[in-house]
Amino acid sequence: MSLNSALIRPMLVVLSGVLLQSCGGAADDSDGLTSQQWETVWVDNFDGDVLDRAKWTPEQSCWGGGNNERQCYTDRPGNVRVDNGVLRLIAQAETYTGPAYPTHYEPLSEEQHSQKYTSGKVITHGIADWRYGRFSARIKLPAGQGPWTAFWMMPTDSVYGGWPLSGEIDIMESVNLETQCDECVNGLERRTSGAIHFGGTRPDNTYLFFKDENEEASSPAEEWHVYTLEWAEGVLQWFVDGKIVMRLTEDEWYTASKAADGNPFAPFDQPFYLNLNLAVGGNLSEYANDGGVDESVFPAEMLVDWVRVEKCAGDMETGLACLSNQKWEGAPFGPSENRAS
Repeated sequence: MSLNSALIRPMLVVLSGVLLQSCGGAADDSDGLTSQQWETVWVDNFDGDVLDRAKWTPEQSCWGGGNNERQCYTDRPGNVRVDNGVLRLIAQAETYTGPAYPTHYEPLSEEQHSQKYTSGKVITHGIADWRYGRFSARIKLPAGQGPWTAFWMMPTDSVYGGWPLSGEIDIMESVNLETQCDECVNGLERRTSGAIHFGGTRPDNTYLFFKDENEEASSPAEEWHVYTLEWAEGVLQWFVDGKIVMRLTEDEWYTASKAADGNPFAPFDQPFYLNLNLAVGGNLSEYANDGGVDESVFPAEMLVDWVRVEKCAGDMETGLACLSNQKWEGAPFGPSENRAS
């Protein structure tokens, strides 16, 4: 750790502010873009009533995601479909048997598993991935004890080794919305969260995260919200409806991989792909709020209006020139030894 994170954050804000001011006053290039601004490079508005398989692959797996989840992900319209311009990931209470692991996991396996729920997950693995950029989605989330939704990113290639040596970025997660929560505003679970996973192999893996307290009366299960990650060289920052909720810099993460020796940005310096999924149960949801899984809340749906990826035109190499310079004075949650000082 070369610099205290409490010092890095103000330095980052000042730097970003200077760059953004110069960006706003830059002259137009011949293509009509200013020299430094976010430019959309990939988008899906889910127009029509068919999933665009040139952009997404529905995952098929029953292994439980490494979190003791209770669903099989399928490629059936009962679990993944597009209706009226909206992607619908639908969790159903039904017994199903399918492939234990997705096809992009190595080594390939013909093992089968059975679960008591089915659901939907779509990924861009093998189709599209990115290093640095702004990643956003407009999403409406399901309520009830048991649904676990996520909009997240995984490394395309495990350059630094298996999970979490090569990192994981969770842009948005939610569990058990509208259930009883003694520590929550108004006593109801209406929080969403974001996180990174990094460090060494189990049990030496670790994480940092935030929970958006959402003091407004509306619930993410009742209203649409936009969840965004800005990712640049040595910086990750999260937003809900355009408001910053967490900022992390490279002094706050690491990988135990020897392949990263001398690289302060690892593991978050490689191409990652997008995931959208609705899990059922699992460690994060079943040990929180009312506990377990309430079968009566199914079928449950995660609705996605659009997903957008932007790159920093004028600074494609680092993305730093386009970062928002919103003030944030919080500190991430996580194991005490990894909290920002």
